[in-house]
Amino acid sequence: MAKLTILEFPDPRLRTRASPVESVDDGLRSLIDDLFETMYEAPGIGLAATQVNVHKRVLVADISADKSEPLALINPVIVEKDGVTATEEGCLSVPGYYEEVERAEHIRVKFTDRLGDDVEMEAEGLLAVCIQHEMDHLEGKLFVDYLSEAKRSRIRKKLVKEQRYRSADAVAL
Repeated sequence: MAKLTILEFPDPRLRTRASPVESVDDGLRSLIDDLFETMYEAPGIGLAATQVNVHKRVLVADISADKSEPLALINPVIVEKDGVTATEEGCLSVPGYYEEVERAEHIRVKFTDRLGDDVEMEAEGLLAVCIQHEMDHLEGKLFVDYLSEAKRSRIRKKLVKEQRYRSADAVAL
């Protein structure tokens, strides 16, 4: 397994729409393992392949406190959603920023699992929010897109400045 580099907003590669996965094989399962390792180390509760510059429709999630409920979704599609919940969200690609976002409170999602089996499951609360957040990444969308242009612009400017500062530090070493 390998820890992958997480792209940070406003990197334009985060806006790439992911392509459907054609087959589940050992290479894809290796990517899923790498996504879990990267997500857990970050630490986070979800990660989409797009965030590590792999533009395949794959995401991983684990909302448990003890990392005991790993869930990999390949080619996920929401087939039903209802209710509305407002949750403070953060994102590994937008480090250090948290804002309230409205999403469906309950979803039914179809996907292929890491064994290649078709699955349909229901999710609610934090898991539903997490899956919707990660599925947005597969469409090239970030949680900051739900914010006002002013807030999004302010976050973009601060992150670009922080990224420049980190780059300058790396060169100085």
